[in-house]
Amino acid sequence: MNLHLRTLVLALAAGIVSMGCTKQEEDALDMQATAVRSDVILDAVLREIRPEVHWTHGFTSTGMCEVTRRRVVMTNISEERRGSFLGVVDRFWRKSGYQMTAVNNSAEFPAIYARTIDGYRMSLRIGGKGQAFFQVDTPCAKKSEVLDSTSQATAPVYEGVEFIPRPNIHSDFWSAGAPGVAGGGS
Repeated sequence: MNLHLRTLVLALAAGIVSMGCTKQEEDALDMQATAVRSDVILDAVLREIRPEVHWTHGFTSTGMCEVTRRRVVMTNISEERRGSFLGVVDRFWRKSGYQMTAVNNSAEFPAIYARTIDGYRMSLRIGGKGQAFFQVDTPCAKKSEVLDSTSQATAPVYEGVEFIPRPNIHSDFWSAGAPGVAGGGS
């Protein structure tokens, strides 16, 4: 066998083997497994934020093969603290090996977006009244039932409520400079 043909055969064999691994990996992950991985990503970033913020579960949505998990921060993040809040999350995501994909530097509604090496897409957006919204979108996985998150929320859970209220928990640090809000301090 000549050298070029031998190289081509080896390259094709390597490609087939690597395609097989990828297929096995895809078969191993179903939508529930990707939802659990999303919870791990969300739990890790929320544990990193100090002082602690209080959060509740947003709704989980599913598509043909992907899952979106959401967390809503119920601690008021004042306009003066939003840059610091985004900075803590940005640094943690980078330290975790995630690629930052976009930044919205809006003074009123800033946001950051990142991606894991295995295709999970994360965002942190600041909405009205300084409410922070975390979201993780999963890569495509094998269709399966997706159970509710087992992560323990640190703020009230608003089951059966169409809209989660605006942030209603005050933090001496994160809410500094913001108008007073009802609720307990942290």
